[in-house]
Amino acid sequence: MSDFDFKGKGILVTRAAHQAIGLAQRIRESQGRAIGFPALEILPSQQPDQARNLLRQPWDVIIFVSPNAVTHAMQLLSDHRLVATLGAVGQATAAALRQCGYSIDLIPADRYDSEGMLKLAPLQRMAAKRVLIVRGEGGRTLLGESLQARGAEVGYAEVYRRIKPSVDPTPLLAQWQEQVDLVTVTSVEVMHNLKTMLGEQGWPMLRHTPLLVISERMHLEAKKEGFETILLATGADDDAILAAIQDWIGCPT
Repeated sequence: MSDFDFKGKGILVTRAAHQAIGLAQRIRESQGRAIGFPALEILPSQQPDQARNLLRQPWDVIIFVSPNAVTHAMQLLSDHRLVATLGAVGQATAAALRQCGYSIDLIPADRYDSEGMLKLAPLQRMAAKRVLIVRGEGGRTLLGESLQARGAEVGYAEVYRRIKPSVDPTPLLAQWQEQVDLVTVTSVEVMHNLKTMLGEQGWPMLRHTPLLVISERMHLEAKKEGFETILLATGADDDAILAAIQDWIGCPT
């Protein structure tokens, strides 16, 4: 039995379809209505050999930026084991690494993003250190550029790519007013994709619907976009998102 009670609220889940299953199930177990509308699709890298070669090189530090980075990197590695100081930008990424049999050496203590990772003491003095950042194609540059400025040699293993799904939003928009009480988004890209996918017709409804985000950076971006009510979870993992939903409903367990 769930510790939460979402009182029949309709919660839009915008994660990529393969990552939304667990969260949607837990929303239903918590007496909520999970409404799936993936605003991101994850595909393998178009240059897997390049990423595989980078992963097999010797590195002092390897940082994974997302659970998708872990999943696709492990597929490329096959039976090769990583030997390095391992970092995870967030709790969900750390959990994915642990499921693959790895211990986590570096994880932010407060905010789960590049800014939080850069606060860690072991990453302050990086002269002559080789750092590999495992990410999707075209990810943020802040982490790598900051580590380079601290003296590190930085490489990028881009193990997956993200695309915006081609989906007709008409059925969702037709039921929005009666069915959607809260929208969850787990990246700035997902938020922008969702706004684009819903179009001009959907933006007024989206803007007026409470939006749950998972980082301070996303919170700032959502304010710039014009969202009226923005909720901030403490992380991207399911537990943090569910707790934030419960806080919003106003019925703490």
